Amino acid sequence: MKEYAFSGIVAIISSFIVSLFGNPQTITTLFVLISLMVMDYATGVIVAGVFKNSAKSCTGTLSSDAGLKGLAKKGVIIFVVIAAFLLDYLANTSVIGMATMLMFCVNEIISLIENAGLMGIPIPSKLKKAIEVLTEKNE
Repeated sequence: MKEYAFSGIVAIISSFIVSLFGNPQTITTLFVLISLMVMDYATGVIVAGVFKNSAKSCTGTLSSDAGLKGLAKKGVIIFVVIAAFLLDYLANTSVIGMATMLMFCVNEIISLIENAGLMGIPIPSKLKKAIEVLTEKNE
């Protein structure tokens, strides 16, 4: 019986996501955003745990408080994206949600690259310029 309940919950959530986000392009962008969020969080943990160079804690090392705050922020980002798509639904448009997701994708990429820099990984200058251009467009 429990497996049916779990399947039902997954079906309801999936139906909500598909009806809210609509077309495959939007769902793909959502997948990209979530993937970038996971990569950013993982590299943040590596920066703190391995390199002990995190700006998120006083010591630069792993902090459960900083980790929880990071996860909370990522969760709120998903809420903001959902709210943007709900606004699209109310306004009968299809740009608010996608623009919001793309903006957060750029932010996650910037954070990911910052984490790489904190690890001592050299960042190509062309990539730095591309990030600057994307950041300016977001603003």
